[in-house]
Amino acid sequence: MIRAPRVVVIPREDAGERLDKVLARLLSDDNISRSAISQCFAAGRVTSDSHALKPSERARAGLTVTVDVLPPVPMVAIAEDLPLSIVFEDEHLLVIDKPAGMVVHPSRGHASGTLVNAVLHHAEVDEDGDPLRPGIVHRIDRDTSGLLVVARSTAARDGLVARFKAHDIERSYVALVEGVPPVAVTYDTWHARHPSDRLRFTSRVNGGKRAITHVDRLESFGGGVASMVQCRLETGRTHQIRVHLTEAGHALLGDVLYGRTVKDPATRAIAATLGRQALHAEVLGFTHPVTGATLRFSTPPPLDFQDALRALRDLPLPATPVQGKRTR
Repeated sequence: MIRAPRVVVIPREDAGERLDKVLARLLSDDNISRSAISQCFAAGRVTSDSHALKPSERARAGLTVTVDVLPPVPMVAIAEDLPLSIVFEDEHLLVIDKPAGMVVHPSRGHASGTLVNAVLHHAEVDEDGDPLRPGIVHRIDRDTSGLLVVARSTAARDGLVARFKAHDIERSYVALVEGVPPVAVTYDTWHARHPSDRLRFTSRVNGGKRAITHVDRLESFGGGVASMVQCRLETGRTHQIRVHLTEAGHALLGDVLYGRTVKDPATRAIAATLGRQALHAEVLGFTHPVTGATLRFSTPPPLDFQDALRALRDLPLPATPVQGKRTR
């Protein structure tokens, strides 16, 4: 059952305390734990006048706070009749072109409407293992579009897991980014959760897991305000491409988690119209884990990405000063 948002007004006697502690005390009679409140803060679901609050903020007397409690995690994934773009299918595998905006599997806050819910309606899947992630051997972010393979059989799942672990999978993405990256560059870094923001990851750490991304610049726009790049994954860490490009100074257009406000107003408007990070999983190639056949799939970016690309190509070049004359 989904709980209605809770609205509380901070009493005068609680002013000056940490907001998360105050809310935990005020909501204790509703059986909302401090852990649940922390998750609400992390998801941006603790607000005042639609402004997201931080758990470390000091409570102010009279402040009205809305806590939009996350729904409980479902125990199992339920089949749902949802649209599904299938690129390849046999008794062992499904290769799917996932739309942007679709979460891969159920979790807290996303109990339904996921790719797994759609897959279970379309095909039989061996559900050994995690009942919320049947067949899932890798993921792409909710707001990233593109290719994903799902295992239907135990043999396929075990074989694909081994290939991903051995980095024996071809995965290529296209992205629209700020500025002009090098013509070709490889980012080989550590990768771990950000020490102060649990929603983000970072390469600026002294340990964790190794992350390797090969980036090639394909095209630049508007005299260098933005570029299109191809990213080939050697490893597949959470948010890997987004972290590597952002921390190199070339954040993905539309990436609200890792990006920043784009300086160029025309490019900023293009990113706002896109409304998501400009990242598409374009190519997926691997050896079939059961038959041994060589499989390679490619899908073009969806219309929203293509519209953004056309708009970037239409950006005017900056004026070039004529030698010996002053420009205004």
